[in-house]
Order: sequence, then C-alpha cells, then structure tokens
Amino acid sequence: MAYEAVIGLECHIQLRTRTKMFCECPAEFGATANSNVCPVCLGLPGALPVTNRAAIDSALRLGLALGSDVRHESVFARKNYFYPDMPKNYQITQYDLPLCEGGALPARVGEEERRFALTRIHVEEDTGKSFHPEKLGDRRVSRVDFNRAGVPLLEMVTQPVFRSPAEAAAFLSSLRRLVRWLDISDGEMEKGHLRCDANVSIRSEGAKELGTKTEIKNLNSFKNAKAALEYEFARQIRVIEAGDKIIQSTLLWDVEKNQTRLMRTKEEAHDYRYFPEPDLPPVKVSDEWIGRVKAQIPELPAAKRERFATQYGLSDYDAKVLSFDRAMADFFEEAAKGSGKPKPVANWLVNELNKILNEKKIEMSAVKATPKGLNRLIELVESGQLTGSSAKETFAEMVDKGIAPDDVLKEKGKIGDAGALEEAAKAAIAAGPKAVADFKAGKDAALKSLLGGIMKQTKGRADPKLAEEVLRRLLS
Repeated sequence: MAYEAVIGLECHIQLRTRTKMFCECPAEFGATANSNVCPVCLGLPGALPVTNRAAIDSALRLGLALGSDVRHESVFARKNYFYPDMPKNYQITQYDLPLCEGGALPARVGEEERRFALTRIHVEEDTGKSFHPEKLGDRRVSRVDFNRAGVPLLEMVTQPVFRSPAEAAAFLSSLRRLVRWLDISDGEMEKGHLRCDANVSIRSEGAKELGTKTEIKNLNSFKNAKAALEYEFARQIRVIEAGDKIIQSTLLWDVEKNQTRLMRTKEEAHDYRYFPEPDLPPVKVSDEWIGRVKAQIPELPAAKRERFATQYGLSDYDAKVLSFDRAMADFFEEAAKGSGKPKPVANWLVNELNKILNEKKIEMSAVKATPKGLNRLIELVESGQLTGSSAKETFAEMVDKGIAPDDVLKEKGKIGDAGALEEAAKAAIAAGPKAVADFKAGKDAALKSLLGGIMKQTKGRADPKLAEEVLRRLLS
C-alpha cells in the first residue's frame, strides 16, 4: 500500500526585542548564566508582569505580512504543567483568543511557488534552558539557565498541509527568510531563535481521514527537521505494516542515533489546565495601531523579485537571488539607481559577492563594500583601467575592508612612473593593431582596449591616468 505523510508544524520564533516579554530584563543571547533575571521572570510572589508593546508590534507585522486576521482583543492565559526550566512552573501564552488567525506563508518547493495555510499566530514567553549531564558529561547534576525564561516568542501553527519532509523544510527556510526580512528575529535555528515541533501522521494515498499523530519536539535545524520527519514517516509505515497501532505520543529527535525516541505520552489541551492570566489585561489592538504597523512593512520578497525582473530587466534567476536577502536587495537597488546600469551590478552581486559570502561563510551584515564603491569599480573595468581578474581581487578587498576601489589600488602599489609604463604601452600597441588603427581613425573608445593591454602587462598595477597619457603620446 502507498502512504502519504500528513505534517503540521508549530514554529517558535524568538523575537528581537530589547527586553523580555513581561519585564525589563535584557533579551540577549550568550550572557552569563542567570544574569538576566528579575522577580517578574523568576515568578517571585508579588511581582507583576507588563506586556511588551514592541513584541506585539512584531507579532502584528508578521501576521499582516502573511494575510492573517488580527483580533482586536486578545487574551493571555496560563498554561500549566511541570516546567523544570520555567521558574513560575507555568507559561504565559495565548489559548482561545490568539492575536492572529489564518493567513498563509509562500514557499518555493523546487521550482514551484506554494502557499501553506496557517491556523494561528500567538504571543507567549520562552522557557529557560536545561543542561543535562548525559550531554555535557562534566558533572553529575543538571543545571538550568533562566536567562531565556520570559524572552518574547511567537508561536505559528500551520494547518496539516505538508505531504513530505521536503515541503516542511522549504516552509521553515521561507519562514526564517521572512522573519529576518521583517527585522523581527535573527531566525538562527542553531541559536534557538527559530525552533519547531512537528505533528506527523500517515494515511493511505487518497484517503481523507487523518491518522493518529505523534509530535516531534524542539527541532533546531533544517537538517534535523528534514531527517526527523523522514525517519518518523518511515517508522510509522513500519508500525502499521507490522499490524500494530500508532500511539499518540511526544517524541525527541536523537541526533547521534538518527532516530526518534519516546519522551512522554501525549497530553491533551485539558491537561494543561489553561485559564486566563489574572495579572494581565486583554491586548486591545485598534485600527490605527494596525494601520501604523502596516505602513512599516517593507516590500515583501515575492513582490520584490517580480519588480526586479520587470523594472530592471533581470533574468528570473538573478531577480530571485537578489531578492532572497533584504540587505542584498537594498544594496543592489541603491547601486543600480546610482549607476543606471542594473545588469553589471547584478552580475557582480550574484556571481562575485555570493561567491565571497559562501567562501567566507559570512552574512551581508559583514560586507563592508558600498554601492557607490561597486559602481566605481564597474567604471574602472568598463574604461579598461582594471582587468577582470584585478577587479575581482579589488572587490574582495572592498568587501573585507570597506575602502574605495581607487584606494585598494593605491594600497597594492600602482606603477606611477611614465618610463616604467612605456614598455608596457609599446607591447599593448604592438599586440593591438586594429585598436591602434581605430584610434587613429578617430574612434577614441578604442583606447580602452589598449589600456586593457597595459593593465594585463602590469597585472593591474598601472596608474590608469598616467597609462592613458603615455598611450596618447606614443600614438601621436
């Protein structure tokens, strides 16, 4: 019998706010353990929470970007069960009245653009982090760092719309891209900024009824998410074909053994004993607030890709690459408008800059080159003052140091002596009889070819202006 997977995701997005969800403690990654805590996030008696407005803004930005319906009045609730890494022993979240409902996230699966439907987006607080001896092996007891407890989270719940692990992985990649594009989260799965739980069941192909599901908790990388879903899909098929039943349960993904393992039998909603949070008033979102957030949402990736292709005459591939990262898209557009030459700019970014980013394993935030500097580099190449190979070397220096291309050339040591350049000029003239004839016939542009010959002879170290002067003198 042929089976298909039915997968739904619960994605947890850690927000990039200055403070935690309900207190003034810094929401920063990597601080000394248990240094960013206070009576509120430690749940001490008498401490009262206050809702972080910036976190609600971020939630609205994501919901509106995805076409979700925003609830004008949403409510926080207490979710109760044993939290070893939550000092209050309950989590403040949203239950029956979430901030956003519905909407869909677009994602490319192969060459196809798909839209994956959402159920809800709600606001909550993160838990702390446990460190267990079986993982670290450096002591006999478990430890807890409460710095992360109370950091703002969005939980995005999808409908059970994924039919393969590849679709789920594509969705997660698109989600990370979007939250970074909207500037609400760093989206780094390895740092816990983006995590997901996956609900998995199987059914025979063509069936409508859902099977019994299992939930895989805390998947923290695209690779692990895809591997865990593939394993669990195959495991459930083996269980059914052996004549056994799937037991509704919560699983963990064991990276070392490449398999899921049982964490606990699955709780139902009533096991969490939800009730309204008595210390927090409802979140009331006015039309004016929604309008203000809408005005702050930048042009989204899909729209930008389409506009780049039509406005700048780029290929679909170039437009897709340039619109994948917001910083890259902004860099391209500034340079294209400054030079009026979008295609050369696109070529340098798609080919050379992406090559540098991949080789150095860096993000656009680490790039020190400027759009103005790239335009000047293109001018030097087109005028024949820089050869292609020299320009690539110069661009790498610009990306690394942020200096202008002319300064890079100076730093490398230009040949600024007319006598030293004369031999190179004579060699370029001898090697380019057609360019010489064209120049003498009044075609001044032919000089670029001869300048390129000098640059080749001197490995890009000739002073462009002086080289041109030497050439004109010799040709006259």
